[in-house]
Amino acid sequence: MNEILTETHDGWRKLILNRPAKLNAVNAAMLPHLLAAIDAAEADRFCRAVVLTGSGRGFCAGQELGPDVTPGPDGPPDLKTLADTFHHEVVRRIRSSRLPFVCAVNGVAAGAGASFALAGDIVLAARSATFVQAFIRIGLVPDSGASFFLPRLVGDARARALAMLGDAIDADTAERWGMIWKSVDDAALVSESEAMAIRLANAPADALAAIKTMFAATAANTLYQQLDLEAGLQGDAGRSADFAEGVRAFRDKRPPRFAR
Repeated sequence: MNEILTETHDGWRKLILNRPAKLNAVNAAMLPHLLAAIDAAEADRFCRAVVLTGSGRGFCAGQELGPDVTPGPDGPPDLKTLADTFHHEVVRRIRSSRLPFVCAVNGVAAGAGASFALAGDIVLAARSATFVQAFIRIGLVPDSGASFFLPRLVGDARARALAMLGDAIDADTAERWGMIWKSVDDAALVSESEAMAIRLANAPADALAAIKTMFAATAANTLYQQLDLEAGLQGDAGRSADFAEGVRAFRDKRPPRFAR
């Protein structure tokens, strides 16, 4: 069975974590295929958006606790290398991609799986979905960017409690706290995430990529540095064919037809 399924649509791709019997928990065999699927979407010049979701009842239950990542007779596992080589590389590639990622969370998102979801640009979750920082339950600490994303999304107090207690929160709470964009009815998740991908695929691609660059810089920049970055990116956008088309469409009172 292919552990990562790829659907290619007009202008966008869907990447599906496909280990439903394990709630799509990841392992060292699966993660290179996920990285390869992200790279393939990035390399496809006709791809302008990505939906990342899971098959079956879960989005991603985090790292599978197999023999390669649990203490054994040969000593403790090298979790630093595993995290940095695979888990963290998934987050890096989602965040650095020119493509907007829509994460459609269809069930439990735990541990690294929660971080993969929060790395997305727009996160939709089925109302039955849950988010849980499960690391503390087995004596580990948050990774895959959780300690970066959570304080910025939900604030320091909630982030610390989520990490230290390991309590699950539902999708409605995640939306209310600002962790995700929207909680939707379970039956609507597929259609809403696909409609979002189509909308993004028809948006100005260079502007979307510049927005990702802009928001990626905010953590390290001062206000003045960010203003300088905005000015430079706005200057680039102002010279683009998409801007010219957007202005024409506004004046003609019609929907814009951005370059594909």
